[in-house]
Amino acid sequence: MPAHLLGPHVVGKRIVVRRLVPGQTGPTGGPAFTDILGVCTSWADGIAVIERESGEQVRVPVAEIVSGKPVPPRPNVRLRIRVREAELLSAAIFPGTTSEALGEWVLFDHEVSVRRRPNSALAIGDPGIGLDEAIDRVESYYRTRHKRPRAKIEVGSTAEEALVARGWVEDVTVEFQLAGLAATRRLLPPPVEDASVEITGAGGHQVLITLGDTARIMGTMERDWLAIHDLEVAEPHRRQGLATKALATLLEWGAERGARAAWLHVETNNAPGLALYEGLGFTEHHRCRYYSSPTP
Repeated sequence: MPAHLLGPHVVGKRIVVRRLVPGQTGPTGGPAFTDILGVCTSWADGIAVIERESGEQVRVPVAEIVSGKPVPPRPNVRLRIRVREAELLSAAIFPGTTSEALGEWVLFDHEVSVRRRPNSALAIGDPGIGLDEAIDRVESYYRTRHKRPRAKIEVGSTAEEALVARGWVEDVTVEFQLAGLAATRRLLPPPVEDASVEITGAGGHQVLITLGDTARIMGTMERDWLAIHDLEVAEPHRRQGLATKALATLLEWGAERGARAAWLHVETNNAPGLALYEGLGFTEHHRCRYYSSPTP
């Protein structure tokens, strides 16, 4: 594409440009050129700013651009994570969770938390025994701990069919959503850096960020994955952009610690949450559903 067809409309897009290198000679004795690949972050006052994947910002005079074109985003290999591996990332969110393997199933238990995730069997994969026997083992595991048996399954799986046949009761359905961290950060406002922000636990793998008494959000690092969870905005302060400000601050924290992808769970009946994350480039990877035993 000729350089004159590029312009401010490519801001925010991944592009490749061929640039003239002033004062240098190419291999054949003519002018020297170099290619620059990255996301165009600015195109103004005769200067194009291109951010390479490494984070380096390259300022290129528009007059030196010979040609260029938008190119598709490079696929993030982390977005091809398998369902079971993706769901196992949740374990890092709840320190102190114990577990017991049942083939590829994992039975989680937390002595303090009463929430579903750390107190459910992750019934994804092959339990290594028949499904009826596996469900019996799940029921026994939680009843000996004086808890109602619960299981988390992939929607439409044979494990779901087996639980339904046993009379287990559906609790809630959640989407597991993913996004590349760099792409999402470009869609967010700058992180909040005023006195209203308090960051707790920033030195470890988990952080709590509060924006005064208006909003809070938590994040957990597991390898180069950033889990987003416990986002809350006080009722009187909703629809004022506080959720995106909290997210921007959290993603900045994650990026500083090497996060390359972000993930979260959102309930399928949470319309505002689904709209928020869709607007930030999150996409559904899979759906899971929680079931409870018909008897405590």
